[in-house]
Amino acid sequence: MVQASQGYEKASGSRNGRRESANPAVANASGAVADTPPDPNGPAARTAVADTAEKSVPAAKTGSEASPEAGSGQQAAARPKRREAFFDNAKYLAIVLVAVAHSWEPLMDGSRATKALYMVVYTFHMPAFIIISGYFSRSFTATPRQLKRLVTGVAVPYIVFETAYSLLRWAGEKPHHLSVSLQDPWFLTWFLIALFVWRLTTPLWRAIRHPLPVALVVAMLASFCPSISGDLALPRVLQFLPYFVLGLCLKPEHFRLVRRREVRLLSAPVFLCAVAFSYGIAPRFASGWLYHNTSAEDLGQAWWTGPAMQLGLFACSLALTACFLSWVPSRPMWFTVLGAGTICGYLLHGFLIKGAGFAGVFDDHPWLSAPAGEVVVTLLAAVAVTLLCSPPVRRAFRWAVEPDMAWAFRTQE
Repeated sequence: MVQASQGYEKASGSRNGRRESANPAVANASGAVADTPPDPNGPAARTAVADTAEKSVPAAKTGSEASPEAGSGQQAAARPKRREAFFDNAKYLAIVLVAVAHSWEPLMDGSRATKALYMVVYTFHMPAFIIISGYFSRSFTATPRQLKRLVTGVAVPYIVFETAYSLLRWAGEKPHHLSVSLQDPWFLTWFLIALFVWRLTTPLWRAIRHPLPVALVVAMLASFCPSISGDLALPRVLQFLPYFVLGLCLKPEHFRLVRRREVRLLSAPVFLCAVAFSYGIAPRFASGWLYHNTSAEDLGQAWWTGPAMQLGLFACSLALTACFLSWVPSRPMWFTVLGAGTICGYLLHGFLIKGAGFAGVFDDHPWLSAPAGEVVVTLLAAVAVTLLCSPPVRRAFRWAVEPDMAWAFRTQE
């Protein structure tokens, strides 16, 4: 931890000159998270929410180690690029919010306040993760090396964990029925397949003159088309697409802008207003809007509410994401090194949440739905996902999250 912290301090020094900020491949993000999600970058660097640029892109794994990247000269090429503490901090905090929100799901029915907080967190935690994944995918050009990382850091973990979650579901649900379908992601594995599609289409979005408006139109169309198949989480792939495309369009100065003191001061009243508004509409609000996995008609609403909600939620998500990022520390913190393991935290915490549900923990202990119990559940979820992001856990699950698989690919010249 001390060594990692020293490395980040050096990075902070160079960041003062704004040299690293201009490099989109400083951190790995995989998915999701997801790092987003999004550990597809090499065994040393990946993150579920974040395997997105080159070997140092966040998409499925983000390694705490710096990833070497060629510069503009021999000296630059020999000097390894440092990871930015800000993005690893943001990924870690986002994945904590993901785990905490998942832990609240069994408790929402008995608490209006919990549902209001759930709605606020769900409005921005995955959009923030996806935006960061898109930002670090800007250098993706589908080179053989990048495609290899995409397969080993996103596609293979998807197959492994979708199978594992299917086995968990078989063991927990009664009657027992084993069904492993790679085309129907369950629970949180949708982020990996979405990240795979988004990153694969990155060259197209980089070539379009106005990518964000086009992505918004696609998402709006997907929000009122009930005929869209749910295979491969296609509704989510399309409806979350604008956030990834927005990340592709962002530049370092945009992140510096949201970290200004003025934005930080405004973020508190914005969050308070969001919580108050959510508390007011919580009893009548359908949480399905926040999942982006269905159409307006499937939610029992008129078709036109789909595009309207898509635009409204996009605006709210951006505002809350900016507020969230404004409070993310830019300097190395004790949890900065954990930002490299967010893909593990993302993919593994679901076993704890779903396992507790199948074991009847929430049903057998009604006190967990009381305010004190909700605090306990929240703290346990935060601690658990923190441990799952730690380097020892990353090393233990490297075979599943960031397999080398050199045997499966031709040697590059």
